[in-house]
Amino acid sequence: MGTPHQAPATPQRIQQMAWGYGPPLIIEAALRNGVFDALDGGTKSVEEVAALTGASPRGLRIVLNALAGLELLSKDASGRYSLTSESEAFLVSSRPSYLGGLIRHTSTQLVPKWLQLNDILRNGRPARSVNDEGEGATFFHAFVEDIFPMSYPSAQALADTLDIASAPGPVRVLDLAAGSGVWSIALAQRSPHVTVTAVDWPGVLDVTLKVASRFGLEERYTFVPGDLDSADFGHGHNIATLGHILHSEGEAASRALLKKTYEALAPGGTIAIAEFLVEEGRNGPPVALIFAVNMLVNTDEGDTFSFPEIQGWLEEAGFVDARTVPAPGPSPLILATKPKA
Repeated sequence: MGTPHQAPATPQRIQQMAWGYGPPLIIEAALRNGVFDALDGGTKSVEEVAALTGASPRGLRIVLNALAGLELLSKDASGRYSLTSESEAFLVSSRPSYLGGLIRHTSTQLVPKWLQLNDILRNGRPARSVNDEGEGATFFHAFVEDIFPMSYPSAQALADTLDIASAPGPVRVLDLAAGSGVWSIALAQRSPHVTVTAVDWPGVLDVTLKVASRFGLEERYTFVPGDLDSADFGHGHNIATLGHILHSEGEAASRALLKKTYEALAPGGTIAIAEFLVEEGRNGPPVALIFAVNMLVNTDEGDTFSFPEIQGWLEEAGFVDARTVPAPGPSPLILATKPKA
């Protein structure tokens, strides 16, 4: 019996990956030159976009065609361009779901460090760690507000899951490594009973205050500056949020953080965790595995983890009923409860 026929290997996938840096840089060039904003008014020719943006017609022709090839623009038979539903929602600067800041973060903060990956792989140490307050406060201050739209839909889903709108009395929220405050803001918007204790580095809490003020919620915030390992979390909180924090902390620090959070919650309180979850065995999904490399590049101990791993840490800390709930983000949210007695 012969062996099953296997299709010959081709270089197509590797050749495609070799140009993987191209799409985000093309998108960024279009963002910085106002291309998507210019097309927000309707279908336009290259010349019309050039008149609105001041960019060169030759450059626009080539970049607009590339964006059409990436299905971020549509091109009609007469060679005129228009937004797709995707680019209209996420790449027009006036939209509340605008993700242009995330794209800029990639080129200005991430790519320069990723270019050192050869050395980082060899020695296992980041070029500079965002876990260090000096480096980290500058790093996070520069982009946490920009990525607010990335987490806001999931934060709203969390508010719905916890039925915050029906809370009959005070709801004390502990927002750990608060950043833009997106997780607590979505909860506070649902009920006037919500008050928030926001913990983060002093160099980031000014952003938390700025964004909370934009939503008219600053009076309901108390700000606690400091590292997660040394800051006073207080006690008696009903909800604690950890929005995309464990991956930068690594296993040992995450386990300690979950124990400290457990102590800060009131009996019956809930911890809510957002993460880039990997499958057991770390065979996927690709985005979470690539993000683990981002942690190698930017942190001392960071990684991405599976739900069973985090579930085990939660149970070790004393939590019960660890579960996942669907959310419109890269992974489901993880919730667990501190027993009432």
